[in-house]
Amino acid sequence: MAAERRRRAGGGLGGLLLRIREEGKDSIPEHPYLYETDVEISLVAGSRKSPVEKFWNGSSAMYILQKATHNEESDSLEESRADDAVYASEVLPKQSPGALALSVGRAKQLISLYTMVQNPNMTSLGMSEVVLPPLWARCDGSDPQHTCWIGAEPLKAANKVTGLNIYLVSCDGPTADKTCFPNLEELKMEHKIRHHSSVVTTKGFAQYELVGAAAIEDTIAESGSSISVDITWNGVEKILETPPLISAATLNIALESGDPRSPVFQLYRELQFLLVLAEGLKTDVTEWPEPSESESALKLVQEFLTDLKKKVDGDYIFENKNETEKIKSDTAAVDSCIKAIFGERGDLDFTEQLWCKMKTVSSHQELIDCFTLVIKSLERGEIQPWIHQGSSSFLSQLIQQSYHGKMKDVSLSDITPIQMLLELGLEKLKKDYVSFFIGQELATVTYLDYFISTSVNLQEQVHRVQKLHHMLEIMVSCTGLLQFRHENLFPLTQICMKYYKENPLNEKHVFQLPIRPALVKKFYEDDNPEVWKVEISSGHGQKEVKTTWQVSTSAPVEHGTSNNSGFLSESTVNGSSEERLYFITMTQCSQLQFT
Repeated sequence: MAAERRRRAGGGLGGLLLRIREEGKDSIPEHPYLYETDVEISLVAGSRKSPVEKFWNGSSAMYILQKATHNEESDSLEESRADDAVYASEVLPKQSPGALALSVGRAKQLISLYTMVQNPNMTSLGMSEVVLPPLWARCDGSDPQHTCWIGAEPLKAANKVTGLNIYLVSCDGPTADKTCFPNLEELKMEHKIRHHSSVVTTKGFAQYELVGAAAIEDTIAESGSSISVDITWNGVEKILETPPLISAATLNIALESGDPRSPVFQLYRELQFLLVLAEGLKTDVTEWPEPSESESALKLVQEFLTDLKKKVDGDYIFENKNETEKIKSDTAAVDSCIKAIFGERGDLDFTEQLWCKMKTVSSHQELIDCFTLVIKSLERGEIQPWIHQGSSSFLSQLIQQSYHGKMKDVSLSDITPIQMLLELGLEKLKKDYVSFFIGQELATVTYLDYFISTSVNLQEQVHRVQKLHHMLEIMVSCTGLLQFRHENLFPLTQICMKYYKENPLNEKHVFQLPIRPALVKKFYEDDNPEVWKVEISSGHGQKEVKTTWQVSTSAPVEHGTSNNSGFLSESTVNGSSEERLYFITMTQCSQLQFT
C-alpha cells in the first residue's frame, strides 16, 4: 500500500514537472505551480537569476522547490481530498511573500520521488525516456548539519539518464572565529573516505572587491557600483591562502554613471539635460531645470554674440574662456592621469560653444529668446561663425546659408527650438566622446559609427550617446582607480562596445575582462576576500564527484532562518565588531547509478 502510494506520488510529481518544462519552452512561467498542498515549484532559466549560483555551476534550467505560501485555497483542498491522493497542480498567485523553506525531511522525500521519476528502470511511471532539468529544494536548516539546499542533477548518456548527482548544501554563520574553519587535509581525507578515492585534486576560487583602496569608496558603495576580481587556481595548499600570481583572473565591473566626484560629471550633467530635451520632444512637456544662480543663459548668449561681433573673422578659432576656467576648477582635485586623458576640447565650434551657454536655459521662452538673438545676428551678417565640417544640425544649415546671405525663414514655435537645442547638444557630446576614444586609441571612427550615426531618430541617437557615456565612465574609473593602461583599456572598450551594439543601456550589467592577477594584486594582497572556496574533486567524466568548502561575507542563501536558532546565528570573537564575519558553506556530492 505504501509502495503504491509512493508510486502514485512520484507519478504526480513527474507529470507536473514535465508539464512545467513543456510550458516553459516558449517562455518561462512567471508564476509558481502548486504540488499537493505544501510545495511551490518554479522553473528558473534564461535571464531569471538562479538562487543556487553561489555554490553550484550547472544547467541553465532547473526546478526550484520551496514551501507553498499558506492560503485558504490550500486549506480547502486539504480538507476535501483523500489523504493518499496526489493532488492536481494549481497555479499559485504571482505575488509571493518571499522564499519559504521546506523541512529537511520533506525536501528529502521530494528528492526521493524525483529520483524514482528519473530512474529509467521504473517503466511503470511512463517517463523512462524523459530527461528532466535538475531539481533543487530549499531547506530550513532544522537538522544537525543545518542543511539549506538539497539538489539532484541527472547524469546522461545518449539522452538517457544513467544516474543522479545528489547535493547536500549546509550553511553556518556568520562568524569571525576562524579557528572553527577546517584544515584542508581534513577536508581532503573526509572526501577520500566518503567516495573511496585515493587521489584528489584541488581548485581554489577567491573574489576580492577592488574599490576598497579607492578614494571614492563611499560613493561607489552608495551608488551600487562595484569593481571586483575573480581568481581561480589549481593546487590549493591551505584554507584562505592568497591566490598565486599564476592564477587566472577576471575583472568584474558594474558602474552607475553620475558620481559627483567623477572627472566627467560635468559631461554627465550635459547628458542629463539632453535626456530632458528628448523627453520634452516625445511628451510635449519639458521639465526645465531651476534657474541658475549665476548668469542666465540669455545673458550668456548676449555676451557671446557681442564678443563675436567684434571679431568677424571666418578663420577665428573661438576660445570659451569662462568654460575653460570652469573645467579647470572642476578638475583641480582630480588625479593627474585623468586630467591628461580627458579635458575640455580646444576645438569647440560656434554651435558647441552656443550649447555650453544654453545648457542652463530654464524656460521655453528663454530658449526662444536665445535662438531669436542668434538668428537675427546671422540675418544681419553681424557674425560669420565657424562650424565643424560635416555638422548637420538645423542651426548649422542656417549658418551655412548665412554665408551666402540667403537664410530661410525660421518659425520658433511649438517644439522647433527644443529640437534645435537637442541637435546642438547631441553633436557636441558625440564629438566629446569620439575625441576621447580616438585620442586614447581605444576605437576607430568606423567602430564608433553605430554610436554616432545620424541615420536614426533623435530619441535613438540620445540612447546611443548614453551608451557612449557609460563606457567613458568605465574607462575613466579603471584609469583613475586601478591605474589601467592602454593594453587593458583597449580590450575592455571592445567588450563594452560589442555589448552595447547588441543590447540596450544597462548600468547594472557586469562587464568582464580577463586580466593578469599581478595587475591588481596591490589592491587585494592585504585584504580579506569576499568569497573564498576550495573544490576537492576525484574521479573523471560522469564519475567525477566534488566537495566544496566556502566562506563568504554575504549569505549564500536567501531564505531566512528565524525559526531555527542554530542556523545562521551571529557570533563574534572577543566582542570585536571589526573582525570580518563569514558565512561557511559546505556542498557535498554523492552519486546514484541506475545502470
